[in-house]
Amino acid sequence: MTLTHKALVLPEQFGKFVVADFPREAPGPGEILIKVQSAALNPVDWKIQKWDGLMDGYPAVLGSDIAGDVEEVGEGVKEFKKGDRVFGQGEFRKTRGAFQQYVVSSASTTSKIPPKFSYDEASTLPMALTTAYSGLYSKPPNGFGLEAPLTDAAVGKYSGNPIVIFGGSSSVGQFTIQLAKVSGFSPIITTASLRHADALKDIGCTHVLDRNLSSDALNAEISQITTKPIHHVYDSISSDLTQQIAFDILSPGGRIVYVSFPTVKATEEKQINFAYAKLTIPPNTEHMPAFYHDHVYSFIEKGWITPNNIEVLPNGLAGVIEGLQRLEADKVSRLKLVARPQETD
Repeated sequence: MTLTHKALVLPEQFGKFVVADFPREAPGPGEILIKVQSAALNPVDWKIQKWDGLMDGYPAVLGSDIAGDVEEVGEGVKEFKKGDRVFGQGEFRKTRGAFQQYVVSSASTTSKIPPKFSYDEASTLPMALTTAYSGLYSKPPNGFGLEAPLTDAAVGKYSGNPIVIFGGSSSVGQFTIQLAKVSGFSPIITTASLRHADALKDIGCTHVLDRNLSSDALNAEISQITTKPIHHVYDSISSDLTQQIAFDILSPGGRIVYVSFPTVKATEEKQINFAYAKLTIPPNTEHMPAFYHDHVYSFIEKGWITPNNIEVLPNGLAGVIEGLQRLEADKVSRLKLVARPQETD
Protein backbone atom coordinates (compact mmCIF):
# COMPACT_ATOMS: atom_id res chain seq x y z
CA MET A 1 0.00 0.00 0.00
CA THR A 2 1.39 3.39 -1.00
CA LEU A 3 1.37 6.00 1.74
CA THR A 4 0.28 9.50 0.74
CA HIS A 5 0.33 12.94 2.30
CA LYS A 6 -0.60 16.49 1.37
CA ALA A 7 1.67 18.40 -0.99
CA LEU A 8 1.59 21.55 -3.09
CA VAL A 9 1.89 20.01 -6.52
CA LEU A 10 2.78 21.53 -9.88
CA PRO A 11 0.95 18.98 -12.07
CA GLU A 12 2.62 19.86 -15.37
CA GLN A 13 5.06 22.22 -17.02
CA PHE A 14 3.83 25.82 -16.64
CA GLY A 15 0.82 24.50 -14.72
CA LYS A 16 -1.02 25.90 -11.70
CA PHE A 17 -0.23 24.84 -8.16
CA VAL A 18 -2.77 22.64 -6.40
CA VAL A 19 -2.85 21.04 -2.95
CA ALA A 20 -3.28 17.32 -3.51
CA ASP A 21 -2.45 13.88 -2.17
CA PHE A 22 1.10 12.87 -3.12
CA PRO A 23 3.05 9.62 -2.66
CA ARG A 24 5.25 9.53 0.43
CA GLU A 25 8.76 8.26 -0.21
CA ALA A 26 10.76 6.03 2.10
CA PRO A 27 14.38 6.93 2.84
CA GLY A 28 17.11 4.96 1.12
CA PRO A 29 20.67 4.33 2.33
CA GLY A 30 22.21 7.50 3.74
CA GLU A 31 18.85 9.30 3.72
CA ILE A 32 16.29 10.44 6.27
CA LEU A 33 12.55 11.09 6.08
CA ILE A 34 11.63 14.49 7.53
CA LYS A 35 8.19 15.47 8.78
CA VAL A 36 8.17 19.04 7.47
CA GLN A 37 7.07 21.56 10.10
CA SER A 38 8.20 24.71 8.25
CA ALA A 39 9.03 25.42 4.61
CA ALA A 40 10.31 28.82 3.51
CA LEU A 41 9.64 30.32 0.08
CA ASN A 42 12.24 31.50 -2.44
CA PRO A 43 11.92 33.47 -5.70
CA VAL A 44 13.19 30.46 -7.65
CA ASP A 45 9.92 28.68 -6.82
CA TRP A 46 7.74 31.00 -8.90
CA LYS A 47 10.44 31.23 -11.57
CA ILE A 48 10.37 27.46 -12.08
CA GLN A 49 6.60 27.60 -12.48
CA LYS A 50 6.80 30.43 -15.04
CA TRP A 51 9.94 29.48 -16.94
CA ASP A 52 10.53 25.78 -16.19
CA GLY A 53 14.05 24.45 -15.81
CA LEU A 54 15.78 22.71 -12.87
CA MET A 55 13.12 20.04 -12.24
CA ASP A 56 13.48 16.45 -13.47
CA GLY A 57 9.84 15.99 -14.47
CA TYR A 58 6.19 16.46 -13.46
CA PRO A 59 4.08 16.31 -11.38
CA ALA A 60 6.58 18.06 -9.11
CA VAL A 61 6.81 19.44 -5.61
CA LEU A 62 8.89 22.62 -5.39
CA GLY A 63 10.47 24.32 -2.39
CA SER A 64 14.06 24.38 -1.12
CA ASP A 65 13.97 25.30 2.57
CA ILE A 66 13.05 22.53 5.00
CA ALA A 67 12.79 22.33 8.80
CA GLY A 68 11.11 19.58 10.73
CA ASP A 69 11.48 16.31 12.62
CA VAL A 70 13.22 13.11 11.63
CA GLU A 71 10.46 10.56 11.01
CA GLU A 72 12.55 7.67 9.76
CA VAL A 73 16.21 6.96 9.01
CA GLY A 74 17.60 4.94 6.13
CA GLU A 75 20.27 2.29 6.14
CA GLY A 76 23.63 3.43 7.46
CA VAL A 77 22.42 6.65 9.11
CA LYS A 78 23.77 6.78 12.65
CA GLU A 79 23.89 10.49 13.46
CA PHE A 80 20.12 11.07 13.36
CA LYS A 81 17.22 9.36 15.07
CA LYS A 82 13.45 9.66 15.01
CA GLY A 83 12.35 12.90 16.67
CA ASP A 84 15.51 14.94 16.01
CA ARG A 85 14.80 18.54 15.00
CA VAL A 86 16.60 19.17 11.71
CA PHE A 87 16.85 21.51 8.74
CA GLY A 88 18.23 21.16 5.24
CA GLN A 89 17.81 22.05 1.60
CA GLY A 90 15.39 20.39 -0.76
CA GLU A 91 16.68 18.91 -3.98
CA PHE A 92 15.52 20.02 -7.42
CA ARG A 93 13.85 16.66 -7.96
CA LYS A 94 10.13 16.23 -8.50
CA THR A 95 9.63 14.27 -5.26
CA ARG A 96 12.11 16.11 -3.04
CA GLY A 97 10.72 19.64 -2.63
CA ALA A 98 9.89 21.33 0.67
CA PHE A 99 6.21 22.04 -0.03
CA GLN A 100 4.89 18.75 1.30
CA GLN A 101 4.22 17.17 4.68
CA TYR A 102 7.04 14.62 4.45
CA VAL A 103 10.22 14.71 2.38
CA VAL A 104 13.28 12.51 1.97
CA SER A 105 16.65 14.25 2.33
CA SER A 106 20.30 13.27 2.32
CA ALA A 107 21.68 12.90 5.84
CA SER A 108 25.01 14.34 4.68
CA THR A 109 23.49 17.77 3.96
CA THR A 110 21.20 17.95 6.98
CA SER A 111 21.88 19.67 10.30
CA LYS A 112 20.24 19.52 13.69
CA ILE A 113 18.51 22.70 14.86
CA PRO A 114 19.99 24.33 18.00
CA PRO A 115 17.44 24.24 20.85
CA LYS A 116 16.96 28.01 21.03
CA PHE A 117 15.73 28.24 17.42
CA SER A 118 12.27 27.40 16.07
CA TYR A 119 11.41 25.41 12.97
CA ASP A 120 10.25 28.64 11.32
CA GLU A 121 13.59 30.34 11.99
CA ALA A 122 15.65 27.38 10.81
CA SER A 123 13.66 27.12 7.58
CA THR A 124 14.85 30.59 6.52
CA LEU A 125 18.45 29.40 6.24
CA PRO A 126 19.23 26.65 3.72
CA MET A 127 19.04 27.85 0.12
CA ALA A 128 20.21 31.42 0.71
CA LEU A 129 22.98 30.22 3.03
CA THR A 130 24.14 27.66 0.46
CA THR A 131 24.30 30.37 -2.21
CA ALA A 132 26.19 32.82 0.02
CA TYR A 133 28.64 30.18 1.24
CA SER A 134 29.25 28.75 -2.21
CA GLY A 135 29.89 32.17 -3.75
CA LEU A 136 32.45 33.08 -1.12
CA TYR A 137 34.27 29.79 -0.70
CA SER A 138 33.87 27.71 -3.88
CA LYS A 139 36.78 27.75 -6.27
CA PRO A 140 36.51 29.88 -9.43
CA PRO A 141 34.56 29.96 -11.70
CA ASN A 142 31.83 29.39 -9.07
CA GLY A 143 33.14 31.53 -6.22
CA PHE A 144 35.99 33.66 -4.93
CA GLY A 145 37.88 30.60 -3.72
CA LEU A 146 38.41 32.01 -0.23
CA GLU A 147 39.37 29.77 2.68
CA ALA A 148 36.20 29.01 4.62
CA PRO A 149 36.23 29.94 8.33
CA LEU A 150 36.07 26.34 9.52
CA THR A 151 39.23 26.48 11.65
CA ASP A 152 40.50 29.00 14.20
CA ALA A 153 43.26 30.02 11.79
CA ALA A 154 40.77 30.78 8.99
CA VAL A 155 38.39 32.87 11.11
CA GLY A 156 39.19 36.52 10.45
CA LYS A 157 41.78 35.61 7.80
CA TYR A 158 40.76 38.42 5.43
CA SER A 159 40.97 41.23 7.95
CA GLY A 160 41.53 44.61 6.35
CA ASN A 161 40.24 43.56 2.94
CA PRO A 162 37.16 45.42 1.66
CA ILE A 163 34.17 43.68 0.11
CA VAL A 164 31.10 45.15 -1.60
CA ILE A 165 27.83 43.20 -1.41
CA PHE A 166 24.95 44.24 -3.65
CA GLY A 167 21.49 43.66 -2.19
CA GLY A 168 22.37 43.40 1.48
CA SER A 169 18.75 43.14 2.59
CA SER A 170 18.07 40.08 0.42
CA SER A 171 18.34 36.69 2.09
CA VAL A 172 21.53 35.83 0.19
CA GLY A 173 22.91 39.29 0.88
CA GLN A 174 22.33 39.02 4.61
CA PHE A 175 24.12 35.68 4.87
CA THR A 176 26.96 36.95 2.69
CA ILE A 177 27.40 39.89 5.07
CA GLN A 178 27.49 37.59 8.08
CA LEU A 179 29.95 35.14 6.54
CA ALA A 180 32.15 38.00 5.31
CA LYS A 181 32.28 39.27 8.89
CA VAL A 182 33.37 35.86 10.19
CA SER A 183 36.05 35.81 7.49
CA GLY A 184 37.29 39.18 8.71
CA PHE A 185 36.49 41.44 5.76
CA SER A 186 36.52 45.15 6.56
CA PRO A 187 35.02 47.39 5.49
CA ILE A 188 31.91 45.44 4.52
CA ILE A 189 29.97 47.73 2.20
CA THR A 190 26.48 46.89 1.00
CA THR A 191 23.86 48.46 -1.22
CA ALA A 192 20.27 48.38 0.01
CA SER A 193 17.28 50.53 0.79
CA LEU A 194 18.53 52.92 3.45
CA ARG A 195 15.60 52.06 5.70
CA HIS A 196 17.40 48.77 6.39
CA ALA A 197 20.71 50.42 7.31
CA ASP A 198 20.57 49.90 11.07
CA ALA A 199 19.46 46.28 10.78
CA LEU A 200 22.21 45.47 8.28
CA LYS A 201 24.85 47.07 10.47
CA ASP A 202 23.61 44.93 13.34
CA ILE A 203 24.52 41.77 11.39
CA GLY A 204 27.95 42.92 10.32
CA CYS A 205 28.14 45.43 7.49
CA THR A 206 30.04 48.65 8.18
CA HIS A 207 28.50 50.88 5.51
CA VAL A 208 25.11 50.88 3.76
CA LEU A 209 24.86 52.79 0.47
CA ASP A 210 21.70 53.63 -1.45
CA ARG A 211 20.86 50.84 -3.87
CA ASN A 212 19.81 53.40 -6.50
CA LEU A 213 23.26 54.98 -6.87
CA SER A 214 24.84 55.00 -10.32
CA SER A 215 28.27 53.46 -10.96
CA ASP A 216 29.99 56.83 -10.71
CA ALA A 217 28.14 57.83 -7.54
CA LEU A 218 28.80 54.47 -5.94
CA ASN A 219 32.48 54.63 -6.78
CA ALA A 220 32.65 58.10 -5.27
CA GLU A 221 31.02 56.88 -2.04
CA ILE A 222 33.32 53.85 -1.81
CA SER A 223 36.42 56.01 -2.32
CA GLN A 224 35.40 57.97 0.77
CA ILE A 225 35.25 54.74 2.78
CA THR A 226 38.44 52.98 1.64
CA THR A 227 41.43 53.69 -0.56
CA LYS A 228 42.12 49.99 -1.07
CA PRO A 229 41.15 48.33 -4.37
CA ILE A 230 37.82 46.50 -4.48
CA HIS A 231 38.80 42.95 -5.39
CA HIS A 232 35.65 41.22 -4.12
CA VAL A 233 32.11 42.15 -5.20
CA TYR A 234 29.19 39.82 -4.44
CA ASP A 235 26.04 40.73 -6.38
CA SER A 236 23.17 38.96 -4.61
CA ILE A 237 20.61 40.68 -6.89
CA SER A 238 22.26 40.11 -10.29
CA SER A 239 19.78 42.00 -12.44
CA ASP A 240 21.15 43.32 -15.72
CA LEU A 241 21.58 46.72 -14.07
CA THR A 242 23.32 45.57 -10.89
CA GLN A 243 25.60 43.26 -12.84
CA GLN A 244 26.88 46.15 -14.90
CA ILE A 245 27.32 48.47 -11.92
CA ALA A 246 29.10 45.73 -9.98
CA PHE A 247 31.44 45.20 -12.92
CA ASP A 248 32.10 48.93 -13.19
CA ILE A 249 33.16 49.32 -9.54
CA LEU A 250 35.36 46.21 -9.46
CA SER A 251 39.07 47.02 -9.40
CA PRO A 252 41.46 45.41 -11.90
CA GLY A 253 42.58 42.04 -10.62
CA GLY A 254 39.29 41.47 -8.82
CA ARG A 255 36.43 39.00 -9.01
CA ILE A 256 32.64 39.30 -9.02
CA VAL A 257 30.18 36.64 -7.90
CA TYR A 258 26.75 36.71 -9.54
CA VAL A 259 23.75 34.60 -8.48
CA SER A 260 22.13 34.72 -11.93
CA PHE A 261 23.71 33.88 -15.25
CA PRO A 262 26.11 36.72 -16.17
CA THR A 263 25.01 39.27 -18.73
CA VAL A 264 28.39 41.01 -18.78
CA LYS A 265 31.61 39.51 -20.09
CA ALA A 266 34.78 38.96 -18.12
CA THR A 267 38.02 40.60 -19.17
CA GLU A 268 41.63 39.74 -18.47
CA GLU A 269 41.54 42.20 -15.57
CA LYS A 270 38.08 41.44 -14.15
CA GLN A 271 36.89 37.89 -13.57
CA ILE A 272 33.28 36.73 -13.24
CA ASN A 273 31.96 33.84 -11.13
CA PHE A 274 28.51 32.25 -10.88
CA ALA A 275 27.34 30.83 -7.54
CA TYR A 276 25.12 27.73 -7.61
CA ALA A 277 22.34 27.21 -5.09
CA LYS A 278 21.92 23.50 -5.86
CA LEU A 279 23.53 21.12 -3.38
CA THR A 280 23.66 18.19 -5.77
CA ILE A 281 26.07 19.54 -8.41
CA PRO A 282 29.75 20.46 -8.34
CA PRO A 283 31.26 22.48 -6.79
CA ASN A 284 28.74 22.29 -3.94
CA THR A 285 29.06 18.53 -3.66
CA GLU A 286 32.71 19.09 -2.76
CA HIS A 287 32.24 21.25 0.33
CA MET A 288 28.59 21.78 1.28
CA PRO A 289 28.08 18.36 2.92
CA ALA A 290 30.91 19.04 5.36
CA PHE A 291 29.58 22.51 6.11
CA TYR A 292 26.02 21.37 6.80
CA HIS A 293 26.91 18.12 8.50
CA ASP A 294 29.80 19.29 10.66
CA HIS A 295 29.85 23.08 11.02
CA VAL A 296 26.60 24.94 10.38
CA TYR A 297 25.14 23.99 13.79
CA SER A 298 27.99 25.78 15.59
CA PHE A 299 27.78 28.77 13.24
CA ILE A 300 24.14 29.23 14.25
CA GLU A 301 24.68 28.46 17.92
CA LYS A 302 27.52 31.02 18.15
CA GLY A 303 25.39 33.69 16.46
CA TRP A 304 27.67 33.90 13.42
CA ILE A 305 24.60 33.18 11.29
CA THR A 306 21.19 34.49 12.36
CA PRO A 307 17.81 33.58 10.87
CA ASN A 308 15.87 36.02 8.75
CA ASN A 309 12.73 37.88 9.78
CA ILE A 310 9.66 35.71 9.35
CA GLU A 311 6.06 35.96 8.26
CA VAL A 312 4.07 32.76 8.68
CA LEU A 313 1.55 32.24 5.91
CA PRO A 314 -1.97 31.03 6.78
CA ASN A 315 -3.64 27.82 5.60
CA GLY A 316 -0.60 25.58 5.46
CA LEU A 317 0.51 24.64 1.96
CA ALA A 318 -2.39 26.49 0.37
CA GLY A 319 -0.88 29.76 1.60
CA VAL A 320 2.24 29.20 -0.50
CA ILE A 321 0.37 30.17 -3.67
CA GLU A 322 -0.35 33.71 -2.50
CA GLY A 323 3.12 33.97 -1.01
CA LEU A 324 4.76 33.18 -4.34
CA GLN A 325 2.59 35.81 -6.01
CA ARG A 326 3.92 38.37 -3.53
CA LEU A 327 7.50 37.34 -4.25
CA GLU A 328 6.93 37.64 -7.99
CA ALA A 329 5.44 41.12 -7.50
CA ASP A 330 8.53 42.11 -5.46
CA LYS A 331 6.39 42.88 -2.42
CA VAL A 332 8.68 41.17 0.11
CA SER A 333 11.74 42.90 1.58
CA ARG A 334 14.10 41.66 4.29
CA LEU A 335 11.60 38.97 5.17
CA LYS A 336 11.11 35.25 4.61
CA LEU A 337 7.65 33.87 4.01
CA VAL A 338 7.17 30.53 5.76
CA ALA A 339 4.46 27.89 5.36
CA ARG A 340 3.63 25.15 7.86
CA PRO A 341 2.73 22.03 5.87
CA GLN A 342 1.23 20.21 8.87
CA GLU A 343 -1.43 22.92 9.13
CA THR A 344 -2.84 22.01 5.71
CA ASP A 345 -6.51 21.04 5.71
